[in-house]
Order: sequence, then structure tokens, then C-alpha cells
Amino acid sequence: MTRPFSNSTNITINAYLWAIIFTLALIWSGIAPKDQLTWALEVLPAVIGGIILFSTYHRFRLTPLLYFLILLHCIVLMVGGHYTYAEVPLFDGLWGSERNNYDKVGHFFQGFVPALIAREILIRKQVINGTYWRHVMILSICLAFSAFYELIEWWVALASGEEAEAFLGTQGYVWDTQSDMWFALIGAVTALLLLSNSHDKQLDILRQQSKF
Repeated sequence: MTRPFSNSTNITINAYLWAIIFTLALIWSGIAPKDQLTWALEVLPAVIGGIILFSTYHRFRLTPLLYFLILLHCIVLMVGGHYTYAEVPLFDGLWGSERNNYDKVGHFFQGFVPALIAREILIRKQVINGTYWRHVMILSICLAFSAFYELIEWWVALASGEEAEAFLGTQGYVWDTQSDMWFALIGAVTALLLLSNSHDKQLDILRQQSKF
């Protein structure tokens, strides 16, 4: 008795579903955004990421867990781009703060998702085999990525002046840059602690399918 759907068919369906959700979220995000420049700046990384995933899908297919997390991160960026990070609903006064803290959610994901991306690449390319040093490298990559993003925000602010204020999203908080990197670090550590075992199981399945 044959199965109604082959594994390759299910993979194709999941890929189409991913693309549909991504596209719908992108369209929603671009409809009357709060600030056009902020929308473009915030959504651009998601679009670039989508293009990279599309172009590498057959040559370097990732685990389903990672595709899901990347999609979730893209949606976080699109929501922030639509409202601006200082005005996302439901996040005013979060954690007892007087500011809107949706940007901290974004920076948490900025560490959470890249940690799994780095982990998958390092394992599959056999860059570092020892668990301890691999974790050190992953956290270093995530912190470097977060710091580089802060530099990009600074460069955009210098080039655009006051027009980039919504993109910076500091909301008058003097330690905003440092706390952004701190939340990225927390996100990276959380991902390694919570998802390493699940990630390993999916990597094993991918290895058995000879997709490495």
C-alpha cells in the first residue's frame, strides 16, 4: 500500500505554505504603515532572508524547526515595520516600563533565531565538533550580529537625520543599545537551552535523507 503523500510532496507543500504566510504578512505590513521609511528599513532584512532561503532551498535545505523560526522572526520584523517599534499595540508599559518594549521582543528574536541558524551551519559543515566551543562560537556570532545591527542603525541615523528616529526606536532610553544586545544574548542562550535536543533530532532526520 502506497502512502497518499510522499515525503518530497509534504516538503513541497510546507515550502508553499511558508511562502504564502510570508507573502501575506509582507502585504499586510506594507498597507498604510505608520512610517514609510521605517517600514522599508525594518522589512528589508526579512525580504533579503526570504530571497536567500528561496535561492538555497534545493542546495542547502534547512530543518523544519529553523524554517518555522525564521518565518516567525520575519513576522516580528514586519509587525515592527508596520507600526514602528515604539507604537506596537499591547506592548506599552510591558515589564513595568514607561516605554513600548516590542523592540526588546525583536532583539530577543535577533539572538534566538540566529543561534539556531549558526548551530545548524556549524554542525552540518563540521566547523566545530565540541559542544562547549560550539556554544561559545554561537553566542559570539549572535553578539557580533547584534552589535553590527546596532552599527547599521547608527549609520542610517547619520545618513537620514531625524527621519530615522522611528527606526532607532530608543524612545529616550539612554541604555537602549546595550539592552538590545543583552536581549539578543538572552535569546541566543534560551534557544540553545530549550531547542538543542529538538534541533538534533531534526538534524538526524535530515542526515538520513542525505540532505547534508
